[in-house]
Amino acid sequence: MFERILITGCCGFIGSNLIRTLASKMISYEIVVLDSEVTGKASSLDGVPHHFIRGDIRDYRTVEDAMSGVDAVIHLAADTRVMDSIKNPTYNFDVNVIGTVNVLEAMRKHGIKRLVNASTGGAIVGDALQAVHESMPANPASPYGASKAAAEAYCSAYSKSYEMDITSLRFSNVYGPRSAHKGSVIATFIKSILSDEQCHVYGDGSQTRDYIFVQDLCFGIFQALKSEKKGTFQLGSGKPTSVNQIIQILKGVTGRNETLEVAYSDFRVGEVLHNFADITKAKRDLGFQPQTSLTTGIRETWDYFQKNSKVLLSNKEYGVSSYAG
Repeated sequence: MFERILITGCCGFIGSNLIRTLASKMISYEIVVLDSEVTGKASSLDGVPHHFIRGDIRDYRTVEDAMSGVDAVIHLAADTRVMDSIKNPTYNFDVNVIGTVNVLEAMRKHGIKRLVNASTGGAIVGDALQAVHESMPANPASPYGASKAAAEAYCSAYSKSYEMDITSLRFSNVYGPRSAHKGSVIATFIKSILSDEQCHVYGDGSQTRDYIFVQDLCFGIFQALKSEKKGTFQLGSGKPTSVNQIIQILKGVTGRNETLEVAYSDFRVGEVLHNFADITKAKRDLGFQPQTSLTTGIRETWDYFQKNSKVLLSNKEYGVSSYAG
């Protein structure tokens, strides 16, 4: 299908799972990885054939050099933490907007037409009690959401101005193995449990999200890459789940129905309260169909953390971070 694929930000949680999915399907002769190793390490890709380039997408020359001989790009590199974007919006803009424009411009210079861009649904659209779909107007509540909306807009502009085949995928809340460094809810709760600490929730736990298992997401990325469809697509489970429901599933999976402690505090500014995805378009046009139930996915995630707990707990970058409900 493609002889040489570039994946930006591949050392992170999603990328380290995705590269294994792509390698198993043998869709590419060679996979090139461009990563700054800020949130992930090159060692996370051990055992998978690839060519690694250490570099930052904010450096245009580095990005352009990485495009040599490439015929498709999967752009995962981003600053994804909502609370951090509120504290430092300029850095978030530099990574997510300038970095994305660097990728697009380098592709244009090299004549590369195919791009799959990782985006987000909840942070762009904001609070929504009904299912979020691709036609809903952007209403970001954080600089992170604004930066992703801007990146999507530039992808659309380059697609139409330069006849590039660009697909933006709006990821819901992704969870699964290899997420030790993540501050997302399921990973954070599991790290708290393994460290014998309280699970900390900002809010009353009634807030809802759409949780998708990482392997289902990787399948969606693969389907998008090989398709000829352009535009924006929501990738999620299509179901809302509250934080309190996550806690109940974790109690059952971990066998800590009586001993798992939860601490609640006030909601925080900039966080979405309710959001889940309408995945009708992705099902119809990409053949996307998530297969993993939430209980099964959380059990697989818990098993991964348990099996690797000694290594993870000794890693300074593992640390438990407060969950931003």
